[in-house]
Amino acid sequence: MKKILFGITSLTIGGAERVLVDLSNKLQGNKDFEISIFTIYGNGELESSLNNNIKLYSLYNKKYIELTKIQKILIPLKILLFKKSIYKKHIKKDYDIEIAFLEGPITRLFSVKNKKTRKIAWLHNDMSLVFGKGIKARIKRKIDRKTYSKYHTIVFVSQDNRDKFEQIYPELRNSELERVHKRVIHNYIDKDLVIKKSEENVDIKFNNKELNFVTVCRLVKQKALERLIDVHKKLINDKYNHKIFVIGDGPLKKKLEEKIKNEGLEETFILLGQKENPYPYIKAANYFCLLSYFEGYGMVVEEAKILNKKILITDTAAREVIKDYKNSSIFENSEKGIYLGLKEIIQKSNLQNEKIEPIEYDNEKIINKVIKVLGE
Repeated sequence: MKKILFGITSLTIGGAERVLVDLSNKLQGNKDFEISIFTIYGNGELESSLNNNIKLYSLYNKKYIELTKIQKILIPLKILLFKKSIYKKHIKKDYDIEIAFLEGPITRLFSVKNKKTRKIAWLHNDMSLVFGKGIKARIKRKIDRKTYSKYHTIVFVSQDNRDKFEQIYPELRNSELERVHKRVIHNYIDKDLVIKKSEENVDIKFNNKELNFVTVCRLVKQKALERLIDVHKKLINDKYNHKIFVIGDGPLKKKLEEKIKNEGLEETFILLGQKENPYPYIKAANYFCLLSYFEGYGMVVEEAKILNKKILITDTAAREVIKDYKNSSIFENSEKGIYLGLKEIIQKSNLQNEKIEPIEYDNEKIINKVIKVLGE
């Protein structure tokens, strides 16, 4: 039996976090694996969804949002500067494989050398954009170039992620690190659980006489919600009536609330807050949309596919998710592109006679790829 330790920042509600829970539960059911999870911050909402046999450890028994501003700065810095001592005290055990399941501090922490353990880094984002720009971004890229060289295998959730990674770190593509294995494995999702949870009741009622768009995302710059508010305002002014519902929480919540209020859009652009179960809302809406500046893969788009929803995305790595999926549209990744795309959708909409072509979602190929990587 192989002992596997997954590491992630926390198990709060989020895309990579949901994937890790589903994947861990699936692997724990395999007699060949014993699964443990290490988080930097504890008490995440998704911890209760883990199989009871999965061991869970946390460096801090507090949620990230409960930390002070100075703690939010000092803890990642402490992990960077003292990662060897932290690793030795809190992580180093008799694991066969250690998997850093998200970019950032957890990947730096798990990169500490351990001759007895195979190291895997799992990347969920476009590394050319995730750190932004400026001197801080350049420093992080330089640090992570050395960090990723410590891993035996790097797994990307999309081919686009792999391509962007190799553009940023060409030396990791060429002769210097030929020993590093690179794999592309799309996100594993428990489709039966998604379908089951989508049947629960929602606490709001969508008006079936108008188009309702739902998005599920963190309230962060990457998701381009301020841009979407501007597009929505213009469409409303041009008499293209519709509503947009946003499920999620994040650091931009207050700023977005103020913008919505200042634009007088409280009745048509609605922040629903964080929902542990977003699936009934996705199912009830006319369209699911993810109109971000960039994506790593867009796991929630995969979930919308499982629910056979009509899907709208901007041109990001999420295009891989809707490849060959007929109930979808890709907009140019700009304010104008989104405006024209939504305008056309609203103009052509027929709420009474819109048919959706169902799909069969097969996730066995994904889990087989994961098991193959773990067995290398």
